[in-house]
Amino acid sequence: MGGTVLNLLKAIICIALILASLIILISYICFRIVFYVPRKKEELTDELPVPKGELYEPYHDMMRHWIKEARGFKSEDFYIKSFDGLTLHAKYFEYEPGAVMEIMFHGYRGSAERDLSGGIQRCFALGRSVLLIDQRTSCGSEGNVISFGIYEHRDCLSWIDFALKQFGPDIKIVLTGISMGASTVLMAAGKELPKNVVGVLADCGFSSPTKIIKKCAGDLKLPADLLYPFIKLGAKLYGHFDLEEYTPLDAMKTCKLPVIFFHGETDDFVPCDMSRETYAACNSPKRLVTVPKAGHGLVYLVDNDLYFNSVIEFFSENGVPTKLIKKPM
Repeated sequence: MGGTVLNLLKAIICIALILASLIILISYICFRIVFYVPRKKEELTDELPVPKGELYEPYHDMMRHWIKEARGFKSEDFYIKSFDGLTLHAKYFEYEPGAVMEIMFHGYRGSAERDLSGGIQRCFALGRSVLLIDQRTSCGSEGNVISFGIYEHRDCLSWIDFALKQFGPDIKIVLTGISMGASTVLMAAGKELPKNVVGVLADCGFSSPTKIIKKCAGDLKLPADLLYPFIKLGAKLYGHFDLEEYTPLDAMKTCKLPVIFFHGETDDFVPCDMSRETYAACNSPKRLVTVPKAGHGLVYLVDNDLYFNSVIEFFSENGVPTKLIKKPM
């Protein structure tokens, strides 16, 4: 009898160990797919990094034009240390000393050059300087883990501190982001910020890491609700962050800055309803601009006039002098 019980206990322990190992393995695989970015050796290339896919092909010529033009602008490289010891990189493009500065953040697995070269032209057209950020894991910045804004919004706070030290206590700052970069700046906007930060521009951001991850899993015909606990555990075990710690929705409840939201109504990657959700949660001055027939990250290209006019009107109404100096398109 005693031997039977002992054998049963051994079997239960073996099954438990197998299940635990399986959970850890699945969580690790999820972590590698969703959050991990292998570092590649940087090589000099003349290739112009435009987004792939039929959605973007009609705009490739304009995107390449922006990148070529941006590469010709005078710029300065800056580096800072993140809160967790990574070296982070940015390029500074000055319109003129003392101009309003936009600190810009790109999207998930993107790059500053690919996602935001058009933003440099837009800023110069409005008389603004640009601090163009390589998010952790991208190009000139270190790191292997994307955290959907959890770590990135803290990097944003570090870049704000850097800007004040580098460019003086009178500098005015607008936080700008596209896709995950938009969610990054929205999350930063919910924190206590220096009075120098005067506004936020959020283009096609998601409303929470959990929602966008589940949405993308569903797009791949995967069981999102079943997989999500493994994804969350993978983030915790291997990325050392809590995916539900903080969201753009949380941030908008405490945000005191004027925020302008842009989103394409046919965005099938980050649904337009996510910007509607964060807009509804925002308790500060706000405007939501949606554009029919604009896919992910394409509002500026699809309706350039609306984009410029909305930026000028909104920021002017909210105490940030903004005017069109020279339209770049």
